[in-house]
Amino acid sequence: MSEENKAMVRNAVDALGRGDLDGFLADATDDFEFVLGGNPPGGNTIKGKQELLELLKMMFSAKLVNSAVPMTIDNMVSEGDIVMEQAHGEARTLDGRDYNNMYCRVWRFRDGQIEGLTEYMDTELARTCLWT
Repeated sequence: MSEENKAMVRNAVDALGRGDLDGFLADATDDFEFVLGGNPPGGNTIKGKQELLELLKMMFSAKLVNSAVPMTIDNMVSEGDIVMEQAHGEARTLDGRDYNNMYCRVWRFRDGQIEGLTEYMDTELARTCLWT
C-alpha cells in the first residue's frame, strides 16, 4: 500500500503546484483534517475537505501568481498508513514578492484515501506573503 500512498501524495503535490486545488484533495476523505504547525490566523486545524478547499482557493487566487505554488518533492518516506514528504516551492505573489517556502508534511491514510495532513513550513514567510 505504501507505493500507492506515495503516488497519491505525488499527485496531490503536483496538483497544488498547478493551482488545481480540487485535484490537490481529489483523493481525500470528506472528513479530511489539515493541521498547520505554528500559529496561523484562525487556528492551526481545519476539519473538512470543503472548508480547506474554500480557504485555499480564496487565498491563492487573491495572493499568488497563477493561484499556485509550484513544488518539488525532495524526499519521501512511507511506513504503513503514513507518508512523510519534504518539498520546496517557488512562487511569486501578485504584488511581486517571492514566496519560496520549504515544507515537511505528514500525510495520513485510511482505506485508500488521504484522511489527514500535518504541514510544517515557514509560517512567518506565509504570514508576510499570504496572510496579510
